[in-house]
Amino acid sequence: MTAADRKLLESFRKALAAQKLSLVYQPKVSLKDGHLGRVEALVRWDDPELGPISPSRFVPLAEEHGLIDPLTEWGLRTTLRQWRIWRDQGLETRLAFNISAVSLQRLDFPDLVERMCRALDVPTDRLVLELTEGATQPLVRLMDTLTRFRIKGMGLAIDDFGTGYSSLMQLRQLPFTEVKIDRCFVKDLPAAHDSRLIVKTITELAHGLGLIATAEGVETVEQLRSVRELGCDVVQGYLIAPPLHPDELIAWNSDFARRWPTLLSDESLELWSDVETDALGER
Repeated sequence: MTAADRKLLESFRKALAAQKLSLVYQPKVSLKDGHLGRVEALVRWDDPELGPISPSRFVPLAEEHGLIDPLTEWGLRTTLRQWRIWRDQGLETRLAFNISAVSLQRLDFPDLVERMCRALDVPTDRLVLELTEGATQPLVRLMDTLTRFRIKGMGLAIDDFGTGYSSLMQLRQLPFTEVKIDRCFVKDLPAAHDSRLIVKTITELAHGLGLIATAEGVETVEQLRSVRELGCDVVQGYLIAPPLHPDELIAWNSDFARRWPTLLSDESLELWSDVETDALGER
């Protein structure tokens, strides 16, 4: 381990112990009617000395050094508590939460998640656990654990689909409820014929297996219309909303319900192109 990694690990260990991490939530809406279906919880770490640190840096360190379980438990508990707050404010939605294949090696993990849901009065069918496609190889060996999540009523989504090496047989074998099409296939829509073909094929495959097809990384009106035309069920990306602080979600939901029809209107295409440019410049 490099000196920089050691410093990062020690800083992360302290931040986790002191609960200095935070969660933001990115909406996922139905392509049928623009209705908010669920929000994906995303962990954020802004270190006073190191600045904002990407999860792609600190999550692998947490997995390697025995911190992924406390990170996951903190994140789940925080997310479930936030669901209760939204419900009390009149907003009903589902939660998507990313979990590591490392956590699934714990035989009691499904029971732990179920206990958390019960303790916080959150129905288990409100929760969808997301796993990256790259993790599906070891997950095949954890079929019993994944099946127990499904028996308990929780959904399972395969994230970044199309970028890993899982076979179609593995997709059929694992008890997923949702396939998330990776943003790399969405970004070239609608111009790239191969991207259109891939998105259409994955969507049809998902539907053939009884799964929901979600398009990630939608940032333009043209991309939105393309994934809708190609049959995707759910959309997520900066055009819909960036990751939001929890107290922003209700206001966003009311505003987006009014804006949704304009996203599908040809007359507003030029207006939304300007909005997209401004939004991308703020990231």
